[in-house]
Amino acid sequence: MNVADRSAAIVVDGLRKSYAGRDVVRGVSFRIEAGECFGLLGHNGAGKTTTIEILEGYLDRDAGTVSVLGCDPADATAEWRRRIGVVLQDMDVFPTLTVVETVRMFADLYPDPRGVAETIDMVGLTPRSSARVGGLSGGEKRRLDVALGIIGDPELLFLDEPTTGLDPAARREVWAMVDELKGTGVTIVLTTHYMDEAQILADRLVILDDGVVAADGTFDELLRVHGDARTISFRLPVDVPAESMGAAIGVEFHADGFRVEFSSVDPQRDLFRLLGWAEERRVLLDDLAVRRSSLDDLFLSVSAEDAATGAAGTEALR
Repeated sequence: MNVADRSAAIVVDGLRKSYAGRDVVRGVSFRIEAGECFGLLGHNGAGKTTTIEILEGYLDRDAGTVSVLGCDPADATAEWRRRIGVVLQDMDVFPTLTVVETVRMFADLYPDPRGVAETIDMVGLTPRSSARVGGLSGGEKRRLDVALGIIGDPELLFLDEPTTGLDPAARREVWAMVDELKGTGVTIVLTTHYMDEAQILADRLVILDDGVVAADGTFDELLRVHGDARTISFRLPVDVPAESMGAAIGVEFHADGFRVEFSSVDPQRDLFRLLGWAEERRVLLDDLAVRRSSLDDLFLSVSAEDAATGAAGTEALR
């Protein structure tokens, strides 16, 4: 497989799709470079699934242009489909077959698959090769799903909710496996509701909201555009009202019991004021911490901005 000479794996321009008169995807445009892990995010109903199904060639679009590995998915051929791997959120395979039997069965569907043993090793299932699928743990089953998605040696892999329902240890095992896949040069399109997962795995992100692109870029780029605030948090003693602190240092805060936090675009300044106030009144600030905005924060911020823009537009039409 050689994707290094391809400038882009996917190019989407002005994509539109409606159902029963309702616009689900409304002029979506983005580009996915070959070899990157691209995160496609959004609330339920934002248009993610529709967009992915169009890219995979399973759904016709109403308007716009789409190129996937240099081809239009609407004119999908068997040769084109062999270049693509799909890992669905729920995959059913025969529980009585072993891991190696299952992977070998899928390998027989392709003219030039990866080696069965190589693929099983890539997803970390070599010690479980002889185990029956029905006896695998949740994390092991998800590894098997990925093995079935890559056995055809795809240039492009669609990875849908790879860790849904897994415990924290199994999630991290899958993350490590996906990170290793990135090193092989395969392009990955990741959809997930776990923002920490997208932040760790994705090289670049698009956030869809109500059928449009609300944000597009790397995590750092999106923070610069939509606000790279820090969150300062701490616990106040039971006899110190948070209101006195807020008034003294000039911030709006949120208090949950005695736990206080506030957003800061200048944490050095606000910490200086906070610590000065605490020192002057001899107040002990327990569990004082400064946290950078996460993708969760960014996702909520972008969705709120898009909702506000939409409301303003609606008001302007009245």
